[in-house]
Amino acid sequence: SRYYREVLPGEIVKISRYDVQTLDVVPRPEGDPSAFCIFEYVYFARPDSIFEGQMVYSVRRRCGQQLAIEAPVEADLVSTVPESATPAALGYAQKCGLPYVEVLCKNRYVGRTFIQPNMRLRQLGVAKKFGVLSDNFKGKRVVIIDDSIVRGNTISPIIKLLRESGAKEVHIRVASPPIRFPCYMGINIPTKEELIANRPEFHDLANYIGADSVVYLSVEGLVSSVQESIKARQENENSLKTQKSRLGKIGHCIACLTGEYPVELEW
Repeated sequence: SRYYREVLPGEIVKISRYDVQTLDVVPRPEGDPSAFCIFEYVYFARPDSIFEGQMVYSVRRRCGQQLAIEAPVEADLVSTVPESATPAALGYAQKCGLPYVEVLCKNRYVGRTFIQPNMRLRQLGVAKKFGVLSDNFKGKRVVIIDDSIVRGNTISPIIKLLRESGAKEVHIRVASPPIRFPCYMGINIPTKEELIANRPEFHDLANYIGADSVVYLSVEGLVSSVQESIKARQENENSLKTQKSRLGKIGHCIACLTGEYPVELEW
């Protein structure tokens, strides 16, 4: 199989053995930008997925580069918790001029941690889930790039593991902004009370999770990383005097980060 093109928002497509036909496109209200879920880029989608004409992997790498601009740190190496944040970690390392080094390897023989009946067992499960490549970071200052910190439970035992294995400093950099609000569009985000960004511990998050520092990517930084390539393509299309971009006005749903929902909520 090969990539053909995306199905447009509101488009009804008929695929037959002979061809691909657009049956209809439900029109968007005039002046209403699209609201594609920004967390598809951050976490949900496979890195080889293509949305809005760009590969998710490339967007995640740009998020890492933007994070390096916003939150550099004096350190010896950059790494990640395998493996969803790897593209962001590579982008961060490249922008900072630091080496990207693996500090953890996944233990393939451990079951899923989220089905453990309580928090203590889940945290123990997280620690058993990874092997430590201590020769790679002993006595060094490590930056760990994560794609998101939702509850704050998973990262703590990992930081403890790295310190016990000889890391001199552990700095956490998060390649997305803090999630503060529930999603009413179909994504099962934990309740407001469970989100670490809404808890008192968030005001001293580094101390709470045992890190030397923690910095999240800004909302503006995430949006610019996602939209940079789309804008460049639209400008290129306009300069070539071709038809107006099929994407229309650029827009993304960032409700879980800001509380501004793309549609009015009815209760």
